[in-house]
Amino acid sequence: MAAATRTVMRREADRLQRVHSDGRFHRRRSGMDADTTRSLTDAAVLAARGGDEDGLRFLYLRYADGVYSYVRSIVHNEHDAEDITQAVFAKLPTRLKHYRRQTAPFASWILRVAHNAAIDQMRSQRAIPSETVLDTEAADDTGAERLEALRIALSRIPEGQREILLMRFVAGLSPSEVAERTGRTEAAVHALQHRARRDLRENLEALGAAPSARAPREA
Repeated sequence: MAAATRTVMRREADRLQRVHSDGRFHRRRSGMDADTTRSLTDAAVLAARGGDEDGLRFLYLRYADGVYSYVRSIVHNEHDAEDITQAVFAKLPTRLKHYRRQTAPFASWILRVAHNAAIDQMRSQRAIPSETVLDTEAADDTGAERLEALRIALSRIPEGQREILLMRFVAGLSPSEVAERTGRTEAAVHALQHRARRDLRENLEALGAAPSARAPREA
């Protein structure tokens, strides 16, 4: 890693650590533009594969909060989510050997790793995972059959669309944060989100599980 890149990486990691010094997971915003963040992330990934402490520290401070929020939405337990998040990053140098930037941005890839870790944790506890997208039109569909239909419908939409839905409505990221993490423009995120919701609804209708239209309120 070039000395200049390492210096910038350390400064940004220090800034992120100062934002919340209580050791808890919080939503921290990058102090850099999307291009710089992607460049630093790429450099950190390359370094972290070999166990470089600066690279690992940057990736943790930059992405652990999003991972925690995502895992928390799956396991519904704060302490379990913290443990899983810590485990994901503890094993990161080994897992990074299987990461290829050409196939997915790091932010998307690390969420998939976290998803698998969360599901494995729940299976080990003999729990049933509930993969839900908090779509405002489907928020009331809590029955087991509808949750299964939602899972199937999600599996049928393109990966890019599914990624946007998960990051927006499960991880709770804003459109600008999703754009930053996926390397897309904010306009592209909005377009993908619109298509994803449309396709998801069409799949739910095909499965006979589309949310019922709400009756208009009386004047």
